Amino acid sequence: MDMLTADLCDLHEDNVRVVEPMFNSYGGRSAFYGRIATLKVFEDNSLVRKALLSPGENRILVIDGGGSLRRALVGDQLAAIAVSSGWSGMLVYGCIRDSRAIGEMDIGVFAIDTHPMKTVKRDVGETDIPVSFGGVTFTPGEWLYADEDGVIVSTSALE
Repeated sequence: MDMLTADLCDLHEDNVRVVEPMFNSYGGRSAFYGRIATLKVFEDNSLVRKALLSPGENRILVIDGGGSLRRALVGDQLAAIAVSSGWSGMLVYGCIRDSRAIGEMDIGVFAIDTHPMKTVKRDVGETDIPVSFGGVTFTPGEWLYADEDGVIVSTSALE
């Protein structure tokens, strides 16, 4: 990413939405950007696997996990699938696990925290719908930019 989120905010202040600071960086990429794809799930990562198996095309998977701190929605196996499928990153409103292994992968992963417990598998959730958390609504097809300073969202690509 050539431009940092702070620079993008300076240049496009009226065209970006800034997500409240709550995320930690766990992936091997500390800065990433791409078009948004969304999931809304709760303590069930069945749909996460399905989404990550599809061609990533340098997109960002935004996972609204309801902010749950009781189970991990992404682990090293799913992160490896994301890398091989061509995803640029994931923003997880919830927890991940296997953080050490994910930190060695070429993908951006922001999450609230880590948790060692895996999820249940019920195939429950929604895909490609607007999801809201951190004071921002994430709409499929919009753009997300993330780095050490935070996460921003725009309706169009920024330069």
